Amino acid sequence: MPADVPEARSESDLPIKAVYGADDLRGFDPAEQLGAPGQYPYTRGVYPNMYTGRPWTMRQYAGFGTAKESNERYHELVANGTGGLSVAFDLPTQMGYDSDEAIASGEVGKVGVAIDSIDDMRTLFGGLPLGELSTSMTINAPASTLLLMYQLVAEENGADPAALAGTIQNDVLKEYIARGTYIYPPKESLRLISDIFAYCAKEMPRWNTISISGYHMAEAGATPAQEIAFTLANAKEYVRAALAAGLDVDDFAPRLSFFFVARTTLLEEVAKFRAARRIWARIMREEFGAKNPKSEMLRFHTQTAGVQLTAQQPEVNLVRVALQGLGAVLGGTQSLHTNSFDEAIALPTQKAARLALRTQQVIAYETDVTKTVDPFAGSYVVESMTDDVEAAALELIQAVEDRGGAVAAIEQGFQKSEIERSAYRIALEIDSKERTVVGLNRFALDEEEPYEPLRVDPQIEHDQRERLAALRAERDNEAVERALEAVREAARGTDNVLYAMKEALRLRATGGEISHALRDVWGLYVPRETF
Repeated sequence: MPADVPEARSESDLPIKAVYGADDLRGFDPAEQLGAPGQYPYTRGVYPNMYTGRPWTMRQYAGFGTAKESNERYHELVANGTGGLSVAFDLPTQMGYDSDEAIASGEVGKVGVAIDSIDDMRTLFGGLPLGELSTSMTINAPASTLLLMYQLVAEENGADPAALAGTIQNDVLKEYIARGTYIYPPKESLRLISDIFAYCAKEMPRWNTISISGYHMAEAGATPAQEIAFTLANAKEYVRAALAAGLDVDDFAPRLSFFFVARTTLLEEVAKFRAARRIWARIMREEFGAKNPKSEMLRFHTQTAGVQLTAQQPEVNLVRVALQGLGAVLGGTQSLHTNSFDEAIALPTQKAARLALRTQQVIAYETDVTKTVDPFAGSYVVESMTDDVEAAALELIQAVEDRGGAVAAIEQGFQKSEIERSAYRIALEIDSKERTVVGLNRFALDEEEPYEPLRVDPQIEHDQRERLAALRAERDNEAVERALEAVREAARGTDNVLYAMKEALRLRATGGEISHALRDVWGLYVPRETF
């Protein structure tokens, strides 16, 4: 390379060569590092046929305002070919508060749908075939509450809980690192997650009990190597908590799933997904002694990178999302959400959401990337990048282990500080124009075209409060209080708390009341910075 050409660096700050060749794969053992598709270590994909049999699940993340409005959007998405729903909840719901609490003021229905009770859940999924759809719920600290509401509604509609398919995110550890919608301290949060694992193994065996997320860490600034390293380190902590609770690894590990981002840096993203599968397979086999091959498979959902979308020239985001979605598919995702082009401005319009779905459909049905499994296998550059990302991620996983594991490292602020350093580096590169963002720091317009975003009606909060008042007036409040005390009692002891929670929700206890009952026993997490 000429001396005046700067060395290229990847998103993980690893060197990228201008030319790769056979020498870059010396020491590369295809049998050990690749295997066949659907076989250990699953570098080439978790299933032998991947998309040659059928495409990934096309899942669209939606939810805003009232349950009724969100239900209308879900019917539209299903009519347009969505095979899986992905529910966004508003901040009060995510934090375990009801819409009529003072802390919820101004946030009801803003970044997702407000779900306060089983009544709202009935409205949210009214008329939808829950026994046929796969439903993902992006909810963490109160994941058990929303899952139980969903189960109760499905049972009312005649669905067999054992046949219900879907996922709850339920990944609280990343909340302490990057997102902030935690409620209880880490130890108690892990207790609740272990109870969910045990409950679903018995009652809802097809349900994915956790979606261990790197997405939010990536949105906060994590590099691809950090994203998979800190995600897999968190996953190890969840496995250890479940084992400590007396569960057998092969009873719950096959239902673990993961959630990653797809950036526009397509080659490194493909390498990242392949490296993540390989690392997880070896962790489960070598560290946890898993015997069931399904316990070794890293199955994951992908969402395109919202943080890379721009409010400037928003139509350009259509191109970004298409590239990001293509990277996820080439990397072997099991399900995919493509962001709408207007998400950097406001909640997506119906047309924008439909275009996002059509982007996936074009990749699936108009390209040839689904005709063969792992199209990049053997590529000099992708195999080299896969090895590089794997090595960087393993080094970070070991750094977490050296600090006592994911929870101890969180309490020391390790992951958060590493991500913040990466985010700062990216911000400097954008400001200096070393990193090009089309339409933002290069190729900008003198004047942006007007765009009318979707807005949430503030009347929603008033109406939601009225519905809660009516619910509390109609229900048997003495029975609800007895049920909430049973939740507290289970939380104080060792019984699985979900059974008491389900009975309270059936009696129309609210999500906030359930969370407050657990707060009474477990307390609130206070981040280290505020000590």
